[in-house]
Amino acid sequence: MELIVVGLIAVNVLLSSWILVKHGGNRSNSKAIDEKFGAIKQDLNAQMAENRKEMALQMNQQFKLIMDMVRESGKDQNETLRDFGKLFRENVRDFNELQREKFSDLERRQEKMLISTEARLEKMRETVDEKLQKTLETRLGQSFEAVSKQLQAVQKGLGEMQHLATGVGDLKRVLTNVKSRGILGEYQLQSILENILSPDQYIANAVMKKGSSERVEFAVKLPGNKEEPVYLPVDAKFPQEAYHRLLEAYEVGDKSVMEAAKTALYRAVRKSAQDISQKYIHPPYTTDFAVMFLPMESLYAEVIRDGGLAQQLQQEFKVVVAGPTTFAAMLNSLQMGFKTLAIQKRSSEVWKVLGAVKSEFGKFGDLIEKAQKKLNEANNELDTLVGTRTRVIQRRLRDVEALPEDEKDKFLDS
Repeated sequence: MELIVVGLIAVNVLLSSWILVKHGGNRSNSKAIDEKFGAIKQDLNAQMAENRKEMALQMNQQFKLIMDMVRESGKDQNETLRDFGKLFRENVRDFNELQREKFSDLERRQEKMLISTEARLEKMRETVDEKLQKTLETRLGQSFEAVSKQLQAVQKGLGEMQHLATGVGDLKRVLTNVKSRGILGEYQLQSILENILSPDQYIANAVMKKGSSERVEFAVKLPGNKEEPVYLPVDAKFPQEAYHRLLEAYEVGDKSVMEAAKTALYRAVRKSAQDISQKYIHPPYTTDFAVMFLPMESLYAEVIRDGGLAQQLQQEFKVVVAGPTTFAAMLNSLQMGFKTLAIQKRSSEVWKVLGAVKSEFGKFGDLIEKAQKKLNEANNELDTLVGTRTRVIQRRLRDVEALPEDEKDKFLDS
């Protein structure tokens, strides 16, 4: 509207200017024009005022109309929002109910699955336990039977060792100076051997050199490096005449006679030692020394009274002088060696038996270890099965729980 009024004013101005130019400055006309201009101005002002009023009225009406439309639109929007909220809450309620039903169904399925899994696992456990029990009973029975047999063998071997050790008490006979039966020479030597050694531990009238006719009175069997034994030659010597002369010299008390008798006795002993060395010492079939047995303790004491003589006999002729007590002690020492060797041999057998027992116990340990591995494998299978089912359930629950935080709060508040 204002643009129209401005346009009219511009038209009037242009028209007035044209009139002035056309009439060339006529004052009367100028006055008329001024009056006409004034009238036009008044009309224009009046028209503009009227237009402003009309414009204001139209604007008020338009504003009122807009406000009514806004109010009406707000009411519609509120009703729409209320309807939307109501519908949304109903949808959320239905969704929650559906989720509860799904969760309940999932829980029921999970419980059924767990019950079924536990039943299957219990059945598997019973089967495994039954098989393991049977296997263990069978293996343990076999192992203990073998161990019992081995222990019986060990007990038997120990009994034999104890029987071998009973002969050690024979050493007391030497320590208490018990004299063997017999009187002199070979008979006394044989008696000592029979009392101390077993018959298979010595031989009588033995040939010490192949092809020789010389026979030693007795030879003691000693263990050799191989299966063949080594013989210890033992020969009884009794220089009776020289010894009787020495006894007579002691009775007379003549020192020169005693010295001469001693010299004769020592000479006879040396001669006997030389004969023994030449005839009976033949290594390696025999030992590198021999024993000269003197049947009387007094004779033996007389020979060893001169320490140089006994040492000389050992160095030159490899002959050891022994009286009845000394020879018995020597035999007992040898007997102890024999029994120690036998015990060592039996000990090796016992160790073998114990080794077999150890092997059986090792097998028993292996069986126990295998059974433990089977139990561990069954336990691992249970853990794997439970872990797999748990992960499947968690994956499904993870999909169900995928809901924004704000919507979850709204659902819970409703």
